[in-house]
Amino acid sequence: MILGRLFGGGETPRASSIAVVRNVTVGRQVRLDPLAWRALEGTRFQLDRDTLEITAQGLIKLDEGGYVHRFYTDDELMLQAVSQNPDGSDADDFTLFQPWTSTYPANRSDRELFLQRLSQPTWDEAGLARFDRYWYEGDDRPQPPVQLWEAVYYERDAAPVRHIRQSCMLYARQLPAGEELLLALAMEPEGGDYTHEIMIGLAVGPGEFTA
Repeated sequence: MILGRLFGGGETPRASSIAVVRNVTVGRQVRLDPLAWRALEGTRFQLDRDTLEITAQGLIKLDEGGYVHRFYTDDELMLQAVSQNPDGSDADDFTLFQPWTSTYPANRSDRELFLQRLSQPTWDEAGLARFDRYWYEGDDRPQPPVQLWEAVYYERDAAPVRHIRQSCMLYARQLPAGEELLLALAMEPEGGDYTHEIMIGLAVGPGEFTA
């Protein structure tokens, strides 16, 4: 399942030519099979188009040796792939996320409260049903958020334009015929603003998109 291997920290990848994952990379279009989400009942995930213009690409190197590849549109839709190889050639777990909320913490106390929420076994968000923690499945004790560094690229052969430190946790809830995911993140770009991000997503099969 997508994101199932995202435990532990991550380190910033070296600047290099970024991966092309199933023909997806920055500067290309991704065409989605609309049945991938429109056939699901009960999800709050909704898109008004079937084509994604990829304008940025992220890369996370995990301490355990895996890689997370993220492909972004200008309106911050995110197609994510997880692989063991840095070129993404073995990627077979994909998720499509869309933003739900993005907020600035009011103060330090607000930041600490959000990090405490990331440690809890359930997540309650306004307008959404309750989600159960996907990572640490079966463990109802508080657990530390996953710490990651993401390098973001605007061009395939250029250096990353920024690095983003993330504290995150993945949650899920069952639908009648599938699963909906919620990714909660505290994000701090180098030289940028600290924000709290909530994204909802659905798993996408390799046969449900082309590029």
